[in-house]
Amino acid sequence: MPVSPIAPVQGVLPSNFASGAGAVSGTDGSGFASTLTGAVDNLQQLQSTSKELAVSAVTGDLSDIHNATLASSRAQITLELMATVRNKGVDAFNEIMRMQA
Repeated sequence: MPVSPIAPVQGVLPSNFASGAGAVSGTDGSGFASTLTGAVDNLQQLQSTSKELAVSAVTGDLSDIHNATLASSRAQITLELMATVRNKGVDAFNEIMRMQA
């Protein structure tokens, strides 16, 4: 039985961030904003795919349950990552406000 290669996991960040193209775009914060927007869009796409595969699994239209399980795990881990990034951002903002007081 031949073994199929494992497909690479797609990252959370947009491809322009990984290549360094959007890493330093200026001091106006537009690069950071576009990176976060891309990450949120990617999260929404992962959640949509997970939901579609879950519905297919429940209705019996899914031939490979592994795809649904992987999509669900990716969406969950990505959501946890985004929540952690949000919390760290809020903590940083609160620390800056505390230092100014």
